[in-house]
Amino acid sequence: MKIEQFEDKGLAHFSYAILSESAREIVLIDPARDPQPYYAFAKAHDAQIVSVIETHPHADFVSSHLEIAQATGAVIRVSKLLGADYAHEAFDEGQEFTVGQLTFRALNTPGHSPDSLSIVLSREGQDQAVFTGDTLFIGDVGRPDLRESAGNMTAKREELAKQMYHSLRDKLMKLDNKVLVYPAHGAGSLCGKALAGGSSSTIADEKFGNPMLRELSEEEFVKELLADQPFIPKYFGYDVDLNKAGAPAYAPSVQHVKRLAPGTSLEAGAIIIDTRPEAEFKKGHAQGAINIQQGGKFETWLGSIVGPEESFYLIAADEATGEDLIQKTAKIGYEALIKGALVGTPATEATMPVLDVAVFRQHPEQYTIVDIRSAAEHRDEPIFVDALSIPLPELRERAREIPSDKPVVVHCAGGYRSAAGSSIVADALPGTDVLDLSEAVKSFQSASASH
Repeated sequence: MKIEQFEDKGLAHFSYAILSESAREIVLIDPARDPQPYYAFAKAHDAQIVSVIETHPHADFVSSHLEIAQATGAVIRVSKLLGADYAHEAFDEGQEFTVGQLTFRALNTPGHSPDSLSIVLSREGQDQAVFTGDTLFIGDVGRPDLRESAGNMTAKREELAKQMYHSLRDKLMKLDNKVLVYPAHGAGSLCGKALAGGSSSTIADEKFGNPMLRELSEEEFVKELLADQPFIPKYFGYDVDLNKAGAPAYAPSVQHVKRLAPGTSLEAGAIIIDTRPEAEFKKGHAQGAINIQQGGKFETWLGSIVGPEESFYLIAADEATGEDLIQKTAKIGYEALIKGALVGTPATEATMPVLDVAVFRQHPEQYTIVDIRSAAEHRDEPIFVDALSIPLPELRERAREIPSDKPVVVHCAGGYRSAAGSSIVADALPGTDVLDLSEAVKSFQSASASH
């Protein structure tokens, strides 16, 4: 037996290929949008993909389960509660299947979603591993607030939090201590709030070190789980529905995106996502463009700022970056929303002033300071006493709440989010100087921590 873990660092997503070496057959769990790595793994091991299991309809990425099934003849297995629109076999508690000497059995573990499964892998009657999807993470558990208005079955967060309590205690914690735990996400995912580093664990280690598995009453657990969950990106419900239907094939969808010649004039009033470095962006960009820089979390912030009902142009610094960004956009199913992708900058219509940090440090009261971090960051790690808190995912809707009688300084925790935030505010407040504190915020953090 061989368990291969595939990691997408940008979305902190783990998927799995389990190879039965005797049968030369592979079962995939929670594959990412691009099926190529799984095909390469199958080819390298001279094996065939025979089944794809989805632990639940994912909110944070688009899965290639349907494309892989259509290309290989593999059987898709999901909970009957998912209400999948594609050909599949229901896979719920009490059901199992074998591949060579390996047996896969389903546990219904609702909590993150009503249709969540965990899959127990055993060999010769001994449980070896459990693939926990978004139910049990390393050091945390899945959030219960994503299915109030998305998917085949909806459920209130309180109800799902109670179900999570019982899924963990009555099912997963009853597994043998030596069983390996393979989750669908790692640190940095928005599917939980405090995921630890590392890519696998054991039931024993989670019982010992996971704060959500300590002795808690159901009421205490629910209260703790519901507190301070991160924001819900705009694209999450859209991806749940796309995964329930089955996404179109990856490579043709990416190819279908219109590549525009540099200098093409863009539709007036359209949303423009300019991914160039912030220093270049501030020197000149199209009127109203939003600066979401190419970076590790690009797709998350794109899907948090732009809604699935909107379309946009995508601007990159060079061709290779442009292709990479189209692929990242496809990971969340947004490639169909791209009106056109182009390199360089269209007619430079707008610039942004650069903040004189020394002057700001002397007289912060002469500026309106906007903190675009999350509400919890703003509360727990204050940097400026009188800063106005408007988290970045809400900024396009709320930017006009910002007073425009003084220059506006926008900050986040490290400079990545404030590039996007300052560009949004500048468009919303024409005639007001909007300045980005950028990475200089770090020097203010250390100062506020020492007081």
